Amino acid sequence: MGGVSEGTKSEKFSFINERRDEFGIRYLCTQLQVSTSGFYKWFHKGLSRRQALNTELTKEIHRLYTLHKGNYGSPRIHKQLQAQGWQVNHKRVERIMREQKLVGKAAKIYRRHPLPENTCNKVGNLIMNHVIPRRPNQQWCGDVSYLKLNGQFIYLAVVLDMYSRKVIGWSLDRQRKVTLTIDALDMAVKSRKLCSGLIFHSDKGTEYACHDYQNHLRKCGIKPSMNRPGKMTDNIYAETFFRTFKTETYHGETFKDENHLRETTQWYLEEYYNNQRIHSSLNFKTPQQYESM
Repeated sequence: MGGVSEGTKSEKFSFINERRDEFGIRYLCTQLQVSTSGFYKWFHKGLSRRQALNTELTKEIHRLYTLHKGNYGSPRIHKQLQAQGWQVNHKRVERIMREQKLVGKAAKIYRRHPLPENTCNKVGNLIMNHVIPRRPNQQWCGDVSYLKLNGQFIYLAVVLDMYSRKVIGWSLDRQRKVTLTIDALDMAVKSRKLCSGLIFHSDKGTEYACHDYQNHLRKCGIKPSMNRPGKMTDNIYAETFFRTFKTETYHGETFKDENHLRETTQWYLEEYYNNQRIHSSLNFKTPQQYESM
């Protein structure tokens, strides 16, 4: 048993605990000249500490799960705990969440509202052959989706920075028209420092392809880019954003009126999504943290 016999009592007890199944506790205690009662006292004291730590860990997992409104599953909870200084294995977090019946929201597939017939500008896909953006304000993307409120549609347009996935512009309106997308773009332009060669990518919806929007892009010094025919995945960042948004803050919620929907949307986009929600694709950083690196 080598140098263990010269170690402290705590080191001897730890050695016995590691090899108890192989040699037996009584035999190891005799060989290392410690009492079995001393070992059991050490063992139960350590067990109490582990139980106390497990209780605190479970409480913190519940707190994080509630803070993020059930949006986080075990991978994000684990990363959040690590960021707070917890030294805990991901399997342990997964087990505790399973025992506590804490399940993160699963993204739902939703059917897109059909795009208005587009008879306007035809623009090519510029991002297809471009390198992945290496800093903010090189490539933006945008999209429009519908939200149902009391049997009527309300439309949400967003602008994302493709480098950080940060929402930099948005607009909410009862009508799906070009002013909806221009308002979202104007918010983005006002909030950012534009770079030469900036590209804005979207689908081929009329509110993006029409002359008013295309002229507004060029007036701002932004190059337009659009999906290839039938290739919805060309705008995957925006598509993924809306799936996440609807899963985490829209599906299952009851909104009293348009003001309630607008306030919730603003909170999610400007506070939660950009500044609190960590993204696995950003190395478990928030968009704001990722841009600050």
